[in-house]
Amino acid sequence: MLNLTSSPDPHWQDQQTMLPLRLAQVRSWLLDEGSLTSSLIAASNGDFEVCRLQQSWRIPMPSERRALNMATRQLALVREVTLLCHQQPWVFARSVIPAATLDGPLRHLRRLNQQSLGALIFRHPKLGRSPFQLALLAGNHTYIPAQLQQRESAWARRSCFRLHNKSLLVSEVFLQPFCRWQQQSLQQSG
Repeated sequence: MLNLTSSPDPHWQDQQTMLPLRLAQVRSWLLDEGSLTSSLIAASNGDFEVCRLQQSWRIPMPSERRALNMATRQLALVREVTLLCHQQPWVFARSVIPAATLDGPLRHLRRLNQQSLGALIFRHPKLGRSPFQLALLAGNHTYIPAQLQQRESAWARRSCFRLHNKSLLVSEVFLQPFCRWQQQSLQQSG
C-alpha cells in the first residue's frame, strides 16, 4: 500500500516492494543506476544547473542514520540542492555524508558549492551502489523544501554509495516540472 506520509522522514520501501505498484511510467527513471546528472543533462540538451539550497552539519533523520549505520548523535554533512533543467526545478536532491566519509580521498566533497555530487562520484571506477529505496510523497511533504512543494505527489528514490570503503546517502525527489515521464508515456502509447 502506498503511504503518503507527512512525517519529516519519508516512508522508504525497498524497490522490490514497490515494483508491483504504479511504476510503469516512472520505472526507467526511478530505477536507473547510472548518473542522474548525466541523464538530466541529456534530457535537457545541456540546459542543466545545480542550485545549492543549504549545506550544514546536522544529525541525520532516523532512517538516514540506519541506512548509513550511524550512531544516534553522530553528525553528517547534509546538502540539499535543486537540479534545474531549462531553469525549472526537475529534481530535489538531499545528500547525507557522514563526517568519517569526508576524511582522506573524499575530503573534497566538503566544498561542492554548485557542483553536482553525482558528476564527481560517478567518475570513480570502484563506485558501489545499494539497491534503491522508493517513496511516493505528498506534494506538500515536509521532506520537500517549502519553495519546491507542489499540488501533485512526487516519486522519490534513495540509495547508499560506497566509495573508498566509505558511505554516503543520496535521495532524489522528482518534481512536477520533470516532464520526462509524461513524454515517455506518450511515446509508449503512440
